[in-house]
Amino acid sequence: MSWFKKDPLQIIAFQGYGTDSHFFARGRALEDESIDLESQNKWHLIVNTWKRFETDEIKNVDINIKLPNNKILKGVTDNNGYYKVEGNLKNLEALTNEEGWLSFELSYNDVNIKRTIQNENRFPGEILIPSTKAQFGVASDIDDTILHTGVVSTLKWKVIYNSIFKHAKNRSPLEGAAEFYHMLHRGKSGKNANPIFYVSHSPWNLYRYLELFLKQNKFPKGPILLRSMSNFLKKKSQNEKPQKQKEILNLLKTYSDLQFILIGDSGEHDPDIYMEIAEEFPDRISAIYLRSVKHKKKMLRVRGLIENYKTTEVLMVESSAQAIEHAREHDFIQ
Repeated sequence: MSWFKKDPLQIIAFQGYGTDSHFFARGRALEDESIDLESQNKWHLIVNTWKRFETDEIKNVDINIKLPNNKILKGVTDNNGYYKVEGNLKNLEALTNEEGWLSFELSYNDVNIKRTIQNENRFPGEILIPSTKAQFGVASDIDDTILHTGVVSTLKWKVIYNSIFKHAKNRSPLEGAAEFYHMLHRGKSGKNANPIFYVSHSPWNLYRYLELFLKQNKFPKGPILLRSMSNFLKKKSQNEKPQKQKEILNLLKTYSDLQFILIGDSGEHDPDIYMEIAEEFPDRISAIYLRSVKHKKKMLRVRGLIENYKTTEVLMVESSAQAIEHAREHDFIQ
């Protein structure tokens, strides 16, 4: 007889991306800790944050992904419960909606698993396959770029601190950011459906928190690309690229015919990362927008970096209105 009831199992699908011929999905298998995304009670916020980081992952378990055409892909979780499932297929774009989202169904491979909510071994997921009408893609940072953190923090600890004591619904987006991103999404024609990718140094544990923030503040829907907690805490080797840089480089390689606009802030390493990417792909980066931060020393450093930079245009902006004006002048938006 068990004295404690075990939590039900779940599979969380991170919104990912693919192409017409390549399926790529990732997420995590965990015990369902019943995190209350709606409660704004301070104690509940603290408990919810504890649950996000004190996870009970389902290790080394087989999972299935069922596509709308009944095609089944198989995968397995790693020692931290994460999975990556890839497949070279055909005509995936035909399975998407008008915005390019392909929905699928996840399940544990073991049909005898009953520890799921209402014994339903079915979990939703989706990936974005950008439309052929897309004019460009956008890779955007989150912290201090569209989400106020208030303090420039090397390891983004302020984001975690705020997630403990502030509900996602009460977090403030930077003024005009959502409008600007919708303009970029619609593009010059107003119907381009340009893909928006949200790339952050924050850990995957904050995925649902950030997803709720973006949805609550009406930002365009797009894949949220984070990093594992082990990488978040691990010190990088001297020659290792930051995870954000790796993700953007993978986007450029995945969508080799697509130009990109990079958006970040002037407070941390975004200028260095973005300019290095532009050096590697000089004909692929249409513009770099950097939000100004309230930190005199960091701002001086960034101004020095971009003063004589000629590879692509780098614009430091105080407001979304400045970015909108520049984007309109360069025919990125209507």
